[in-house]
Amino acid sequence: MRFHAGWLVIALALTLPPMVAAESTPGLRFTVELPTTLGSATVDGRLLVMLSTDPSDEPRFQIGDRHETQQVFGVDVDGVPAGSEVVVDATAFGYPVRSLAEISAGEYRVQALLHRYETFHRADGHVVKLPMDRGEGQQWNRAPGNRYSTPRTVALDPAADVVIRIALDREIPPIEPPEDTEYVKHVRIRSELLSEFWGRDFYLGAHVLLPLGFDEHPEARYPLAIMHGHFPHDFDDFRTTAPDPELEQPDWDWIETHCPNGHHPQCDEHGYDRVMQQAAYDFYRVWTGPDFPRVLAVYIQHPTPYYDDSYAVNSANMGPYGDAITYELIPHIEQRFRGLGPWARVLYGGSTGGWETLAAQIFYPDEYNGAYGACPDPVDFRAYTVVDIYEHDNAYFEEGPWRRVARPGQRDYLGQIANTLEQVNHLELALASKGRSGQQWDAWQAVYSPVGEDGYPAPIWDKLTGEIDQEVASHWRDNYDLRAILERDWAELGPKLRGKLHVYCGDMDNFYLNNAVYLLEEFLDSAADPPADAEVDYGDRHEHCWNGDHDHINAISRLQYHQRFIPQAVEHWLATAPEGADVTSWRY
Repeated sequence: MRFHAGWLVIALALTLPPMVAAESTPGLRFTVELPTTLGSATVDGRLLVMLSTDPSDEPRFQIGDRHETQQVFGVDVDGVPAGSEVVVDATAFGYPVRSLAEISAGEYRVQALLHRYETFHRADGHVVKLPMDRGEGQQWNRAPGNRYSTPRTVALDPAADVVIRIALDREIPPIEPPEDTEYVKHVRIRSELLSEFWGRDFYLGAHVLLPLGFDEHPEARYPLAIMHGHFPHDFDDFRTTAPDPELEQPDWDWIETHCPNGHHPQCDEHGYDRVMQQAAYDFYRVWTGPDFPRVLAVYIQHPTPYYDDSYAVNSANMGPYGDAITYELIPHIEQRFRGLGPWARVLYGGSTGGWETLAAQIFYPDEYNGAYGACPDPVDFRAYTVVDIYEHDNAYFEEGPWRRVARPGQRDYLGQIANTLEQVNHLELALASKGRSGQQWDAWQAVYSPVGEDGYPAPIWDKLTGEIDQEVASHWRDNYDLRAILERDWAELGPKLRGKLHVYCGDMDNFYLNNAVYLLEEFLDSAADPPADAEVDYGDRHEHCWNGDHDHINAISRLQYHQRFIPQAVEHWLATAPEGADVTSWRY
């Protein structure tokens, strides 16, 4: 591990000043001074110290669940006086190396970051400290107001009794909200339901894409096409100009081999950003063309203190987001932009959005008329990726009398493993305690779990060991296991959902999400009475997030959700429209 200029060697121990944080253990350790300019006398949050052997970027952008990840250690900062020094030593939990005492001696790029928490006095009586979203979609390394240090190169020896002092000398700036354009309008409303739950003002947002001729046809009222998914800063897949000519031309051989689903970290280096811009421009031309249905297309913004979106359902830990979206935000959009109401609403999306799409249709069967869910997050918790939370004792390992085998967390279409469930959960544990990491497994837990005694989500399993809590698992089954809910309530739900459910998944989904889809399909195809008339389709050797397109790789089809699903929804609406419904004013 060698770097060129600017490295600093610290070869002797320094005397620590008095500290508010717990006394440190002897050995290599870091001290980080908390800022006095945060607007309060005490500081709450998670302090992260990161080490990197890669000088190509800041360490805060190099922490992840792939093999390229660099190292992070984390400690809680809970009511510590501003200006105090916090110690990060060998007792701090780390990922992928567990302890600072276990790193190799050498030179590293070192950086610290304070992910700030705020205090919430919830309506259920609990007081919790969580990271409020600040316009970035719950990204700890990009959240405005977080303080971080200038990276520097340091020689570290875990055997030496040495203190490395770090100053949080930088602050992440605010994010400018997107501006309205001719076609894209932005909506933000205060939610009465969420504000009451969280004990402070909470808002919902949306990016609304207007159809061609919206202003020229004031008599027209429009169907609503709702695409669910992760936090959208804007309606980014709609672009009125051709791609930037300075961008790299796509290397299709590389993209098809290494980037089949468009998510590899190096996709943009091989021209995928140009592919995305071209797809956005192509969509603009289709949207304004003579044959595309005239509808309102919507992206919803609903970040929570636990994740970049709420999963669009009511939750004991996150609050009544399902009701807030369905009964507050959607009617507001339809009132402002002349919507038609429940019979002309469709839901579609992939991954998180795939689960949300199906869940919203199932939990609000009369409020939506069609759900197209691609590569949905686990829809049956007997296949919570590769874990059966009802039968397995441990999430991380399959254990026998003589050995145990680690359960995989991610694969590619050839079955090559990128990480294990233990590893990705330990990353989250290094980033935060009490399920506050803002990452995927903590997010699922925050949505599905009951509230624990401390006010935070009751863990589905011990984050360190993987031991599953069957009482929590029962709560998950009764409230959020979509297949179990359909089977339990089909006598009531079946007539309302007939012909509305469409599910797509690659049979080599990177996160094994196809396993749960198989179980859902068994019920919909064989056991549902009355018949579901549902569609379930699989893509041979396709990865995450296949959406039913058998003609293109995911890297292309994932950019065409609107073109793919809106025309299908129109056919369904026209076939199921109630008597007297407006099926003409928007068809110009």
